[in-house]
Amino acid sequence: MSLATDLGIDVPLEHGLHSTLVGMRLCERLGVDAETAAQAYYGCLLFYVGCTAPADVGTEIFGADDALTTYATPTRYGSRSEMAAGMLRALAPPGGPPLTRALQVARGLPKLARGFKGVVAAICEVGEMLSHRLGLPGRMSRLFAYGGERWDGKGIPGRAKREQVPLAVRIVHVARDAAFQRMLGGPEFAARVIREREGGAFDPAIADRVVEDARGVLTLDDEASAWADVLASEPSPQLTLEGEAIERALAAMGDFADLASPYLVGHSRGVAELAGAAARLCGLDASGLATTVRGALVHDLGRVAVPVRIWNKAGPLTPDDWERVRLHAYHSERVITRSAFLAGLAPAAAFHHERLDGSGYHRGAAAAEIGRPARLIAAADAYHAMTEPRPHRPARSPGEAAQLLGEEARARRLDADAAAAVIEASGQRAPKIERPAGLTEREAEVVKLLARGNQTKQVARALGISVKTVDRHIQNAYAKIGVSTRAGATLFAMEHGLVAWGEFPIPRSVGPR
Repeated sequence: MSLATDLGIDVPLEHGLHSTLVGMRLCERLGVDAETAAQAYYGCLLFYVGCTAPADVGTEIFGADDALTTYATPTRYGSRSEMAAGMLRALAPPGGPPLTRALQVARGLPKLARGFKGVVAAICEVGEMLSHRLGLPGRMSRLFAYGGERWDGKGIPGRAKREQVPLAVRIVHVARDAAFQRMLGGPEFAARVIREREGGAFDPAIADRVVEDARGVLTLDDEASAWADVLASEPSPQLTLEGEAIERALAAMGDFADLASPYLVGHSRGVAELAGAAARLCGLDASGLATTVRGALVHDLGRVAVPVRIWNKAGPLTPDDWERVRLHAYHSERVITRSAFLAGLAPAAAFHHERLDGSGYHRGAAAAEIGRPARLIAAADAYHAMTEPRPHRPARSPGEAAQLLGEEARARRLDADAAAAVIEASGQRAPKIERPAGLTEREAEVVKLLARGNQTKQVARALGISVKTVDRHIQNAYAKIGVSTRAGATLFAMEHGLVAWGEFPIPRSVGPR
């Protein structure tokens, strides 16, 4: 989740991890108790977990996609004049024509004045809610309500100052800003900035620890991942999630992504419910069902790496816009694969825009590479997106969406079985979907079972028909496909999406019984 917030605020990946290491070093030097250290640890990791809450508002106000991070964030904990100057630069980025910049300020400043406090309130409130759903105890989640406060009492909402702001929050503020300033200018530069902000935004006792030992606190290896070090620095007792808590946390991650645009709200959760229902209809086992649902919950996590203005754009996308959209599945994969536990979801979650004929993105993967959970998520994602409004079109009716999904299956872009199951799960009647090479539905079933390693008698038992009937279906299917062997039929089945990767039995050695 910390990596996802890095994408959401447009900073280098692992910036949140770096700030957490800084926070833990400050805790060590301050000699804080275990609970405060734990609060600071999770607070640093999840400090920007509410960043998508006002994302669409920022698009209306600021002059560039990276304006806040480039101009406003460096001054976030500065004096009022510094913060004002940073916000003005964010409204009208330097380098543009003077008249254009003046117009940007004239349009944006009133909106900023009206909405700034509400934006901060939304970030804090959503941070508190999401962090609780991610599995943090209530006492930790409640700390996010203080995210906008300052040591001098001049923060937002301005209800706390000095020791009224929890110690963990004061540590997080210094750690996050010190890590950011280090990124801009190195440890010594960061120490100078932190010194200037002592007694203002920052508790002097905490800021002094950075100033006194800038290299000890802020030296980080930018050429190596901080992932293992951050995991190792987690204070005891370490928090773990089990059972339904895992689904709640993954659902929170999906909601975090969907908050980026009003057009996306509820999408991830809706896709997960639909894909899960379709998986049950397809008879997936418990493991396959869990992979499908969990993968669907986080399939769009990488959306936060794409500027919100693109998701909200009513007109045609530029080539650059489209390229960014194509990469959101890649970003989803890169975030979840850092976790050994979540990495198993990547083949399901990150393939939701791939198509059986190789026309999808971002890999251009073909049928043999796309597993059953991924096929179900792809169909559910397509159907659910059709029934949601978009900037360039109104929501389609369920019936229209079912018809269009059927057309995608007939064109061999989506898996026919997955599409039919999704349509049925949605409460619609699945249209008849033609099988490749003119195969009948029964012939397609026979070919699928053969491809999965079943012998003729096993196929007969599975379908409840005679061996003689199976033989007839095999001969008819082979003639239509243009093959004469099981291997040829299996290759055809993979190429045309009749079977998914991962459906094939693991060969077992055969010996005397």
